[in-house]
Amino acid sequence: WAGRPLAAVCPMSQPESEPPEPGQPAACPSCQQEEGELSRPPCCTCRRPDLQQLPASRAPECSDCPIHRGQEGWFCYTEGRLVCAHCAIPGPCSSHLGTTIGEAAERMRNNLVDVCEKLQLRLASVEKFTAETLSNKSQGVKANASGARELIIQRLNFIREICENEEQRLLEVIHDEEEQVQQSILTQKTYWMESQQKLVDIKNYLVDTLTKMDDSALLKRQQEIFERAEEAEGILEPVDSNKLNFNLSCAHSHLLGNLWASAAMICIADTEDLHIDEKTLHTSLMLSESKKRLTFVKKKVQLYPDCPERFEHWPNALGLESFQSGLHTWTVDVRNSCAYKVGLAYGCLPRKGSSHESRLGYNSSSWVFSRYDEEYTVAHDGQLKTLDLLRCPKLIGVMVDYDGGEILFYDADACAIIHSYRTKFVRPIHAALAVADESIAIVH
Repeated sequence: WAGRPLAAVCPMSQPESEPPEPGQPAACPSCQQEEGELSRPPCCTCRRPDLQQLPASRAPECSDCPIHRGQEGWFCYTEGRLVCAHCAIPGPCSSHLGTTIGEAAERMRNNLVDVCEKLQLRLASVEKFTAETLSNKSQGVKANASGARELIIQRLNFIREICENEEQRLLEVIHDEEEQVQQSILTQKTYWMESQQKLVDIKNYLVDTLTKMDDSALLKRQQEIFERAEEAEGILEPVDSNKLNFNLSCAHSHLLGNLWASAAMICIADTEDLHIDEKTLHTSLMLSESKKRLTFVKKKVQLYPDCPERFEHWPNALGLESFQSGLHTWTVDVRNSCAYKVGLAYGCLPRKGSSHESRLGYNSSSWVFSRYDEEYTVAHDGQLKTLDLLRCPKLIGVMVDYDGGEILFYDADACAIIHSYRTKFVRPIHAALAVADESIAIVH
């Protein structure tokens, strides 16, 4: 609130040239003394005619003034209290901002009116927010929740229908394949049983001919004997055929494989806590204390003791842990390297020599995803396939379903499948890694 110094607005602050009105004492009783004698300095409220200005001494509190007690006609904004006009001149409030009680009260009433108007506007805003906005929000929440439920039900029904149709199709394919193979087996069984009986009959005939006929009869039946022998020779040795084996690839479904892989990648909470086996390290590799990070060293300065498990030529290493059942996944951070391999291998993988037998991805004992500069490939048994990736993966995930015979390489950041293999595992498997630039690390 605005105001002016009390010394400027208080009437008693103006110089008085006129004598006091009749009946008004020239001085307060405490200042009245015999003429020419003053026992003490006059108080601040004393306006004696012989004084040219108000005394400069500090004014006492209002309550100490017996004449002006209770005459609080002014309001000091600085101290926020009512003050006596006479005490304000030239008392402690003389330089403070202030005004009359009436003006101060009027200003306060005006301010309260402004506050009430603002409160009224705020109240109207709250009422409108409660009546309209919150009501609309509630209706919107109900509508959105209902739409979300319908969307979930619709999509799950769609997926369920597709899965049921795929299930029915696959079961029919499997049934047809089984019947076809069983029919082939039955046909082969019938044929070979008949052939077996023919061979038995021919053998018995030839044995009887050999043991029971004399020379003359044997020579007379020479043609017949040769015909029966040729008939026996016409029955060839039985040979195994793929037609007699159930074709597992008939049960492979791209849709089912992708659904399974996506669900497995999303639902498996933790990856395997794997470590690298120090005994398998090539001499150009350095292993961290955690046994999870492999760093390539250009000069072979690592002095590792020679052992049968150590890779001699290729910069490879195998995981310490092995698996021979269940579903397993691990992730490798490859963001710092432009030359690496990530995958899995049997523990029987050869370690010595520079041949493909000990090179990851170039034999039947290893499956890897690899990068060299900007080229990405997957490899198994010497069969390399170049991949056209849309982005450079930073985390490579490896998922292995040992019992189901499934190997999955995926981009762990994007949760996107890179490539998959189907096989039948026959030995325990280990994580396999190779690096020829900077470092890679197993992350958990």
